[in-house]
Amino acid sequence: MGGALVAGLLDRGGWPPEALVVVEPDARRRAELSGAHPGLTLVEAPVAGMVGPEGGAVLAVKPEVAEPACRALGAAGVARVLSIVAGMPAGRLEAVLPQGAVVVRAMPNMPALVGAGVSAVSGGSNATAADLAWAEEVLGTLGTVVRVPERHLDAVTALSGSGPAYVFVVTEALVEAGVLAGLPRALSTTLAVETVRGAGALLAETGEPPAELRAAVTSPGGTTAAGLRALEARAVRSAFMEAVLAAAERARGLAR
Repeated sequence: MGGALVAGLLDRGGWPPEALVVVEPDARRRAELSGAHPGLTLVEAPVAGMVGPEGGAVLAVKPEVAEPACRALGAAGVARVLSIVAGMPAGRLEAVLPQGAVVVRAMPNMPALVGAGVSAVSGGSNATAADLAWAEEVLGTLGTVVRVPERHLDAVTALSGSGPAYVFVVTEALVEAGVLAGLPRALSTTLAVETVRGAGALLAETGEPPAELRAAVTSPGGTTAAGLRALEARAVRSAFMEAVLAAAERARGLAR
């Protein structure tokens, strides 16, 4: 996700390479980023002065190293952090940063890799409207940004953070179903992927509730009605609800 953000800022956001400094401990990954983004400054560890008073740092690491990474940022003089670490409360990060430092939490999702993501942001105890606006400017290069209270971020993680995996499972099942019904795999894959893409675009562009669009494509006694009956008989709707609740519980567990 950190790599997607760098690409978004440079390629879609129009930021010049000299406006960014990327901290990457892995030499191989630094070489990859350098090759992909000429002129980008890459360092092995945070250094003093790398972030100006109007800027900040994006924390894109695994939860188990988030606090040590924040300590290193604080020691380098960073006073504002945008964290995209799943399940890590702002308060825990604020506790290892210098007093008064700002933390903004965010949860972007995988479609950010193609500029079609959605990110939810929430300010920590010291965050101001200006800090949230800065975070939105950064994350806006990855797609849509919404503001939420921090108490909602675990649910956001479960829904939009994990949600692409649920869509991939549905798409995978549609492909296999097409093959089972007699279609060549390549054709079935094209039909399934474009159907998911088109349905998503229809939802986004019309603004119609999903239930109304579902009803519009379901003729009484028709093929879609028969298919939906089979899904409801197997409690597919309930299974998705349970998946989101399980993911939310796991997100809450990461903070403990």
